[in-house]
Amino acid sequence: MGGDRGRVRPAGVTLTRPQVHELLAAAGLHPSRALGQNFVVDPNTVRRIARLSGVGAGDRVVEVGAGLGSLTLALAGTGARVVAVEVDRGLLPLLRAQVAGTGVEVVAGDALTLDWRALLGAGSWSLVANLPYNIATPLVADLLDGVPEISRMVVMVQREVAERLAAGPDDEAYGAVSVKVAYWATARLLGRVPANVFVPRPRVESALVGIERRAAPAVDPATVSAERLFALVRAGFSQRRKTLRRALGEAVPAAAWAAAGVDPGARAEQLGVEAWGRLARAAPAGAGR
Repeated sequence: MGGDRGRVRPAGVTLTRPQVHELLAAAGLHPSRALGQNFVVDPNTVRRIARLSGVGAGDRVVEVGAGLGSLTLALAGTGARVVAVEVDRGLLPLLRAQVAGTGVEVVAGDALTLDWRALLGAGSWSLVANLPYNIATPLVADLLDGVPEISRMVVMVQREVAERLAAGPDDEAYGAVSVKVAYWATARLLGRVPANVFVPRPRVESALVGIERRAAPAVDPATVSAERLFALVRAGFSQRRKTLRRALGEAVPAAAWAAAGVDPGARAEQLGVEAWGRLARAAPAGAGR
C-alpha cells in the first residue's frame, strides 16, 4: 500500500483491517508483543471512542500508543487539537504519513517517562487512547497523581483493568487502584469492545472506561496527605483476605478505629475512599509504612 503512506486522508476517515495489514507488510513490521500492540482495525470502533470522548473543535487531546493512527484520525476528525504519542520508532514514519495534513502533532516517547508538563503546557486536556495492556494501570495512576492538566480520560483497556479502575466498595474488582482513582476522579464503564476489532486479536476482552478528574480530591489533603492515605490503603489491600485489624496491625491503634468510625473487623474492599481518609486521619503519621 505504498500510495497510502503519503496520502492525506479526509477528516474522520480512518484505517480498515486490509489497510492495516498492508501497511505493516509493506514496511516489514509486525505488532510487538513486548509493547502490548493490538491495533484497532474497525472504523466504527474508533469513531465510537471519539464520540464517547466528547471532544470537539477547540479541545486539546493527547493520545498514547497511537500506533498506525486509526484512533488518531478519528479524533482529528472531531476538530480537536491532537497530540499523538508513540514509543515504537519503527511505526513513527507510518503514523506521520497517515496523519499528514490533519494538524496532528506526533511525539516520539515513552508515556511512562515523558515530561508531561513540558509536553502539555498549561490548560485542560483529555486523554483518549487504546492503551497498551502492559502500561494501562501504572499510566492512569501516574497521570492522576502527577498531571492535573489531564482532566478527562476515555481509555480502552483490558476488561479486568477497566472494571478495577471503575470499581466501588464491595465490588469484586475493587482494589487499591480503585481507591486511587476514586480519590482523584469519578470513573465509569462505557462499554465492552470485542476482540475481533484488533490486529492481532487479543486473548482477553477489552472495555472502555471514562474518568473525570474531581475539582478537589475526595479526601482533603490539608487534613491527611495523599502519600499517607495511599500507604495505608496499600497496606490494607496487601492482605485483603484478612480483617483490617489483622492486616494493619499496630499501625492503627484501637482508639483510631472508633475515631474514624471504621469497623476493625471489616476488610479492605469494604471501605470507600472517604472511610480510608478518616482512618488515615485517625491513625499515627507512620501508619501503613
